[in-house]
Amino acid sequence: MVTSLKEQMVSKPPVYRNLAIAQLASYRLPAAGWVSILHRFSGALMFLLLPFAIWMFDTSLTSEVSFEQFTNVFAVGAGKVPAWFFKLVAFALIWAYLLHFCAGLRHLWMDATHAVDLEFGRMSAWVAIGLSTLLALALGAKLFSLY
Repeated sequence: MVTSLKEQMVSKPPVYRNLAIAQLASYRLPAAGWVSILHRFSGALMFLLLPFAIWMFDTSLTSEVSFEQFTNVFAVGAGKVPAWFFKLVAFALIWAYLLHFCAGLRHLWMDATHAVDLEFGRMSAWVAIGLSTLLALALGAKLFSLY
């Protein structure tokens, strides 16, 4: 089959396919993509940890005795569950809230100002990740009694 020179010079449009599971490790996701995924993950994590948050709120406010039990859980643990596990779950809740909050503010700012260019998206994504990480580490250090 003979094709003309004009047909050979016309390039085919690029084909975009979904990533396979094996390609995920080598795919380089931009910062805005990470913020989008982490925003969804942190929302799901807050939803899953909602019973723990309600338990903490209820136990800390019911009475002086329950508040003492609440503080003892974070100091010595409860039953066979060590205290570091409760602190780790509380840290996950803190991180999820802060990341979700910072990413949400980023999205609200972009919606209100229509600032959706590539450079602002990249910069604001790094600010959201960095600020939420720094705040979570500072509060986590206090939670784990590092200061």
